[in-house]
Amino acid sequence: MNFATLPLDLVEGAILAHSLQLSDGRLAKGVVLDASAIARLRGAGLDQVTVARLDADDVGEDAAAARLGSALAPHPATLGLHRAAAFTGRLNLYAATAGLLRVDAAMVTALNSIHPALTLATLEDATWVAERQMVGTVKIIPYAAPETAIAAAERRLSRATPALQVHPPAVRRAGLVLTVTRGMKQSVVDKGAAAVRTRLIALGLTLAEERRVPHEVDAVAGALGEIDGEIVLMLTASATSDPADVGPAALMAAGGRLERFGMPVDPGNLLFIGEAAGRSVIGLPGCARSPKPNGADWVLARVVAGQAPDAAEIAAMGVGGLLKEIPARPAPRAAADRAEASAGDARPRVSALLLAAGASRRMAGRDKLIEVIDGQAVLRLQAEALLKSGVEEVVVVLRPDAPARRAALADLPLRLIENPRAEEGMGASLAAGMAALDPRADAVLIALADMPELTAEDHARLLAAFDPGEGREIIRATAADGTPGHPVLFGRRFFEPLAMAAGDEGARRVVAEHGDYAVRVPLPALRATTDLDTPEEWSAWRAARGASA
Repeated sequence: MNFATLPLDLVEGAILAHSLQLSDGRLAKGVVLDASAIARLRGAGLDQVTVARLDADDVGEDAAAARLGSALAPHPATLGLHRAAAFTGRLNLYAATAGLLRVDAAMVTALNSIHPALTLATLEDATWVAERQMVGTVKIIPYAAPETAIAAAERRLSRATPALQVHPPAVRRAGLVLTVTRGMKQSVVDKGAAAVRTRLIALGLTLAEERRVPHEVDAVAGALGEIDGEIVLMLTASATSDPADVGPAALMAAGGRLERFGMPVDPGNLLFIGEAAGRSVIGLPGCARSPKPNGADWVLARVVAGQAPDAAEIAAMGVGGLLKEIPARPAPRAAADRAEASAGDARPRVSALLLAAGASRRMAGRDKLIEVIDGQAVLRLQAEALLKSGVEEVVVVLRPDAPARRAALADLPLRLIENPRAEEGMGASLAAGMAALDPRADAVLIALADMPELTAEDHARLLAAFDPGEGREIIRATAADGTPGHPVLFGRRFFEPLAMAAGDEGARRVVAEHGDYAVRVPLPALRATTDLDTPEEWSAWRAARGASA
């Protein structure tokens, strides 16, 4: 890749290296400079700009990120992952389910060593993650990466075990044995039980049974053999100080096996783990009565995910195992604070709104949404594209008198609503659709049903561009030459004005009044601007593309 400051006569087809604020709006870095962009630069009084030109061996940032993401997670669902589309050289990987994230640190390091342009950042290995939480991000640092480097990364990943994988809970029910000594306060026992229940809930488990028994080997062994649950936790009244102490001894008396006593994590040293009758048994340290993180949390998360650690893995937990509060590191934040801090890293929940209530007045009696392409109505093709794009739901707004349109959507997992005010224009359909959205939605992708060229990948690219933390809250598709088109994605802050839309204006006013939040995403060719309203337009489109009816 070559960077240079060049006169405007020499920059067509080059990539703008730095964003510029012009009198008619912002020209973002990374845009490929075409004739219209160069005209804007001249109009602003500029005669030169800094640009990048790709070498013959270079692959553009989005294509490079997409290839690396595909190599990391070729079948993301089988790895418990959701792979987003690439945007500005970044591709995010999210947890598709709650579970234990396992990261092959050696593979990540090897990948990051291939070429400085290729980067992968992840959460720490063995992090318990929530559904939709970001677990990794691919970033192509410059505007492109060498083909040789990408190919090398693909080869390495094809030969390796997964670099990232989320393991969902393998068990759902746990038993809890608590021991009690003479004179022990009931409140202490209750506090310990409550702390364990809280930990189980955080991991998606239920407490199948709780038993309180004397702090004696025979009593504990009997409870271990009888208690319900797919795994068993033990919280003893007195700290376990030796493999021959009450807890481990009871495990052995119950016919079990002790895997490891003690762990190099503080707090949490006095933990033991073993197995009895095919069930993992975890002897919790006394610090488990506190909600603060301790070594038992690390072991419990692994066991719940079907990744029970052996003695060697527990021994390796010493690096990073100093969890104790010290002056240089304050106490970990409360769970609610952590959740709030990481909210921006969650995969946005996007609803799609497909507007399909138009009257087809210019079609000479035909319904443009039932026009057939390769054996399918265009309405169904667009609904299917949205369903495959990564949105959470697709809501279709129909006219009350549209049985053919309903039939075209048969058997698809959609929500169909009718707009009794369809004759009032697109604004009425938009308002009706907004009222029907999932109240949890973070954003809405508004699409028109008469645009035959849009694909699931096009919609996914708009989803990838949405980032409220970066101020990208209105995402508008454009043609390759920058002409604004559809679909358009809006963040939650704009739901109220969208719900108040009227007439044929639709969402145009919202876009016009909030340009500071808007980002344009170019789609190939004229996909974002091709809508067909007359029989002549349909005929010309089919003839130009060889599309069959």
